[in-house]
Amino acid sequence: MTEPPPSEAINPDRRLAPRPLPAHLAAAMMLWLSSRAALPILKNASPPSSKAGERLRALAVEIDAFGHDSVAAALDREIAHRAASYLTGLEAYREHPFRRQGEEPPVLWREGTTRLLDYGRDAAGPVVLVVPSLINRYYVLDLLPERSFLRHLAAEGLRPVVVDWGAPGSGERDFDLTDYILARLDAAFAAVSGVGAPIAVVGYCMGGLLALALALRRQEELCCLALLATPWDFHAERAGQARMLAAIAEYFAFLSYAHGSVPVDVIQGLFFALAPFTAERKFTRFSAIDPEGEEARAFVAVEDWLNDGVPLAPRVARDCARSWYGDNEPGRGLWRVGGERVDPELLHRPALVVVPRRDRIVPPSSAEPLAAQLGAATVLRPPLGHVGMMAAARAPSMLWTPIAEWLKEQLSVR
Repeated sequence: MTEPPPSEAINPDRRLAPRPLPAHLAAAMMLWLSSRAALPILKNASPPSSKAGERLRALAVEIDAFGHDSVAAALDREIAHRAASYLTGLEAYREHPFRRQGEEPPVLWREGTTRLLDYGRDAAGPVVLVVPSLINRYYVLDLLPERSFLRHLAAEGLRPVVVDWGAPGSGERDFDLTDYILARLDAAFAAVSGVGAPIAVVGYCMGGLLALALALRRQEELCCLALLATPWDFHAERAGQARMLAAIAEYFAFLSYAHGSVPVDVIQGLFFALAPFTAERKFTRFSAIDPEGEEARAFVAVEDWLNDGVPLAPRVARDCARSWYGDNEPGRGLWRVGGERVDPELLHRPALVVVPRRDRIVPPSSAEPLAAQLGAATVLRPPLGHVGMMAAARAPSMLWTPIAEWLKEQLSVR
């Protein structure tokens, strides 16, 4: 029995943004006040013998040269300016007139709250099944009419069909990662198989892990696989931080069983913990941008998407926390789906791996081992970030066209 997806607003409530708003405001206050509090301490402190310590000693010398009182007054003025700019940027974002528009593509298939949206302009084009993350909404792949990875593929003669996971409904609340792959993604692949062959699968971020597991199951029917900014070795950088995040996430997931899902603000809070001062920097910068320009419009579109997350089924959250971040099962070759090990070396289809060089969410050192295990995979390393590879103005020419050309070559599109 299929259940229609719950009605959800196309645009998030900006009064809550950036989520979780109290944490972002508190982090900014801590940044400013700790800078002021550290000034008198620096005068008498003995910095450690390290590069950071050398910089602190050099800074102390400069402060002495200018005079402590003069530096303190200048620092107070700068903190006041940063605070005013941050709040101005937040208000400018909230009041910006941009709202996501456009008709939704046709629904090709639906099961529970999971749907397949058909972006194909030409029904005769070969199918590209695109698998986004379970944590964020799919439309980062269709952010703006002029910045849409999905529409770009369609313009290249392909038929992109994207998975819209939706929020967990009654049928998904007890799902784990294996359920999403076997009960939903596998069925979605069967649905596009009925549309036509050959079929390519493209996975983005967390969706790349799911896409790889699917590709290994459907290898006989698969033409090729492309993995974009897909993590593999979760302990390649900051292993201790990954384990701490896993412990916190697993605890939150356990507490969320009573609510049926892990709330969006809890998930956003975990990402906040990885980079607590990002909002202060970006909204301070946004305060100086022309609100009527394309740069502001693109910023607001990305920020709306970031704050328009979806809750997670508790068992999915625990799976991600425990097996990925905590135990690093993919990187150690131990991750299993339906009892079968997800081993990239067992894939015997052409593969493309995109490793954005400026990715802070999935560092290159996390994604590169996956490319290595895929053996003869084609690897692209664009100078873009994790979100920038789908949102930057230069992404179409720098990355999307090479991806489309590779897909067309594998799918024999002329």
